[in-house]
Amino acid sequence: MQLGMDFSLVQELVAGVDEVGRGPLCGAVVTAAVILDPQRPILGLNDSKKLSEARREKLFDEIQEKALAWSIARAEVEEIDRLNILHATMLAMQRAVEGLRVTPELALIDGNRCPKLNVPSAAVVKGDSQVPAIAAASILAKVSRDREMLVLDQQYPGYGIAGHKGYPTPVHLEALRRLGPTPIHRRSFGPVKALLQD
Repeated sequence: MQLGMDFSLVQELVAGVDEVGRGPLCGAVVTAAVILDPQRPILGLNDSKKLSEARREKLFDEIQEKALAWSIARAEVEEIDRLNILHATMLAMQRAVEGLRVTPELALIDGNRCPKLNVPSAAVVKGDSQVPAIAAASILAKVSRDREMLVLDQQYPGYGIAGHKGYPTPVHLEALRRLGPTPIHRRSFGPVKALLQD
């Protein structure tokens, strides 16, 4: 369901859920779920894309320290290729909510659709800039995935993964054409699929 309401009025155990990594050509899609503690406010929460890397890193630690509960989950490249990116994202969001050590009364999901959950849920378009718990989830997911990309950049040099984080930039596409896909590339995605068919 869509909620047309003032999210500042929503109290109690609300989990915010968000994902990072639907668009990249490689790596997992990473999700997070966060239940904030009203007694321990966190200043400066916003859509992770609107924050500097240094600010995200600082908030990452503060969220993990102050939240009532948080969980980071993922769907792997094989799952993305088998299920498609939308279903893999929904699965990863489901895993994030199920991973919370406190059961939320409501899960607010960034975007326009909800995964199948055992708790009531609502989709919130542009939720990461409206709902603090979704903003917190976006920060945990983004920092986690960015850190993974730095590790993958070491394992698969030459693709520039640390810079573009797997997104289909000119640098990434050129490296793919020159070096070919790696085991972490999503074979169901157009540019990778096209290379495999050559």
